[in-house]
Amino acid sequence: MKVAKRTFDAVIVGAGGAGLRAALQLSEAGMKTAVLTKVFPTRSHTVAAQGGVAASLGNSTEDNWHWHMYDTVKGSDWLGDQDAIEFMVKKANEVVVELEHYGMPFDRTDNGKIYQRPFGGHSQNYGQTPVSRSCAAADRTGHAMLHALYQRNVRANTQFFVEWMAMDLIRNADGDVLGVTAMEMETGEVSIFHAKATIFATGGAGRIYYSSTNAFINTGDGVGMAARAGIPLEDMEFWQFHPTGVAGAGVLITEGVRGEGGILRNASGERFMERYAPNLKDLASRDVVTRAVTTEINEGRGCGSGKDHVLLDITHLSPETINKRLPGIREISIQFAGVDPIKAPIPVVPTCHYQMGGIPTNYKGQVVVPKDGSPNVPIPGFYAAGECACASVHGANRLGTNSLLDLLVFGKAAGETVVSDFQSGQLTLKPLPDDAADVSLARIARLESQTGGEDVHEVRLEMQRTMQKHAGVFRFADIMKEGVTKIMEVAERAKRTQIKDKSKVWNTARTEALELDNLIEVAKATMVSAEARKESRGAHVRDDAIDCAETPNGRDDANWLKHTLWYSEGNRLDYKPVTLQPMSADVEPIALAKRTY
Repeated sequence: MKVAKRTFDAVIVGAGGAGLRAALQLSEAGMKTAVLTKVFPTRSHTVAAQGGVAASLGNSTEDNWHWHMYDTVKGSDWLGDQDAIEFMVKKANEVVVELEHYGMPFDRTDNGKIYQRPFGGHSQNYGQTPVSRSCAAADRTGHAMLHALYQRNVRANTQFFVEWMAMDLIRNADGDVLGVTAMEMETGEVSIFHAKATIFATGGAGRIYYSSTNAFINTGDGVGMAARAGIPLEDMEFWQFHPTGVAGAGVLITEGVRGEGGILRNASGERFMERYAPNLKDLASRDVVTRAVTTEINEGRGCGSGKDHVLLDITHLSPETINKRLPGIREISIQFAGVDPIKAPIPVVPTCHYQMGGIPTNYKGQVVVPKDGSPNVPIPGFYAAGECACASVHGANRLGTNSLLDLLVFGKAAGETVVSDFQSGQLTLKPLPDDAADVSLARIARLESQTGGEDVHEVRLEMQRTMQKHAGVFRFADIMKEGVTKIMEVAERAKRTQIKDKSKVWNTARTEALELDNLIEVAKATMVSAEARKESRGAHVRDDAIDCAETPNGRDDANWLKHTLWYSEGNRLDYKPVTLQPMSADVEPIALAKRTY
């Protein structure tokens, strides 16, 4: 197959919030920028973010970034890096106001300021009372954000390659990143995108689970590509299950519903979160609410004939409030649950939502790996931002609305770092190795020649069921051990996948087979990392972790206050320290404590 070559100053893979924000930074600095995306930019999964962007503007209640930092570190169960968290919360107000100036239609207070709603895990005065910190555009915040950023990129002449799938990372003998190979989905043709800088903003990989709020495009492409290229994945055992997906459908019901006053109830109508989180109740951190909902169902207090869900009640809110602040949620509830939330509660159940781990980066957006005794050495020419990256600001559990903030802050930071490296002459166009496209061509050739192989859909389904059963909300030592064996068996099957359609034009079977290669890497990383972590922390909760004074809530700081690094080659694990020191010398570290709500 003939391989065309395209040359750019920078190539960005992914056109969601992080990719668009990075692209804007580069294009406005005059860099020739290509953005590859599997779907039209405004269809990226950021479009599904509902609740808002966290920023301590203090428009509705008193607030400051110190409180926001405390909530984020505490929410992360102290696995978040405090330098990156300080960087993010300090930048929050700036990036939100910037977005507003790009034309983002935020909801307004009566005096014309950006409207802010309460959100899970966010508090005033170091955990005392809920705070209004989420800057929202009704319940369609991500949708509005994508449109504002895309339009700004059109103005800046960013070059988009729509319906292109990045396939593999190109590295030279020194390990520097030189760009990517990519396939045009319409024609099946493979091209090399040769660039001085490569930024991954490919989003999450929630499709490794059977029940997920994620779009079907969320197949962990960036994470999978990085893993195959020898780059470790950080903290992949930590997956957030959102407490409120529509029962039976998995579609997200934003935390913003509880921010507006929604209440979770069990079969007897009890507001059960008062038992689990007396202070913040329904607005406790996501992992806390998810476990509470799962416990209620497991102990027989679930609702419906199968007792397999709980109810999210907003019937006490006025129809005017619901139609103004939660119009999309009302629409989703009617369409997917057959319930009008003005008249009756919404049936909800926890569903996989967000990956806290990903490609290791620092707060500048540089991809970092252990080298020569240092845990965080940047890889020349390689940057990442958004859900596919692990800065690590979310640690073991992300607070709601910090994801959209992460996109903006680190999308911009990665962009700024690339521009600075470009202008200083650090970034140059390095010669491509002769075999730059060989790996990608071999993957396609295998699919074209494979006979008597495995069905892609069956293998993917087996992977999803394995992950759902063996690495779900609660984790058990024997079940995880079994899960490692099972996922390795599925990975072997994935090497023999077969597609019957060998055509070039819009061959979705081929696309799905290539996506499965990425999903499998993520699933292996998750399973192996989870089985190895012998403690409960944030979203990773083991049944055999003992809650006592030395290990509060089962969290073992003496042995496990460290980041996991998983290498695809040999399923090898390594670890690196958590950064407990903030970025600024005059900022006090958030001291380790038992997490209570």
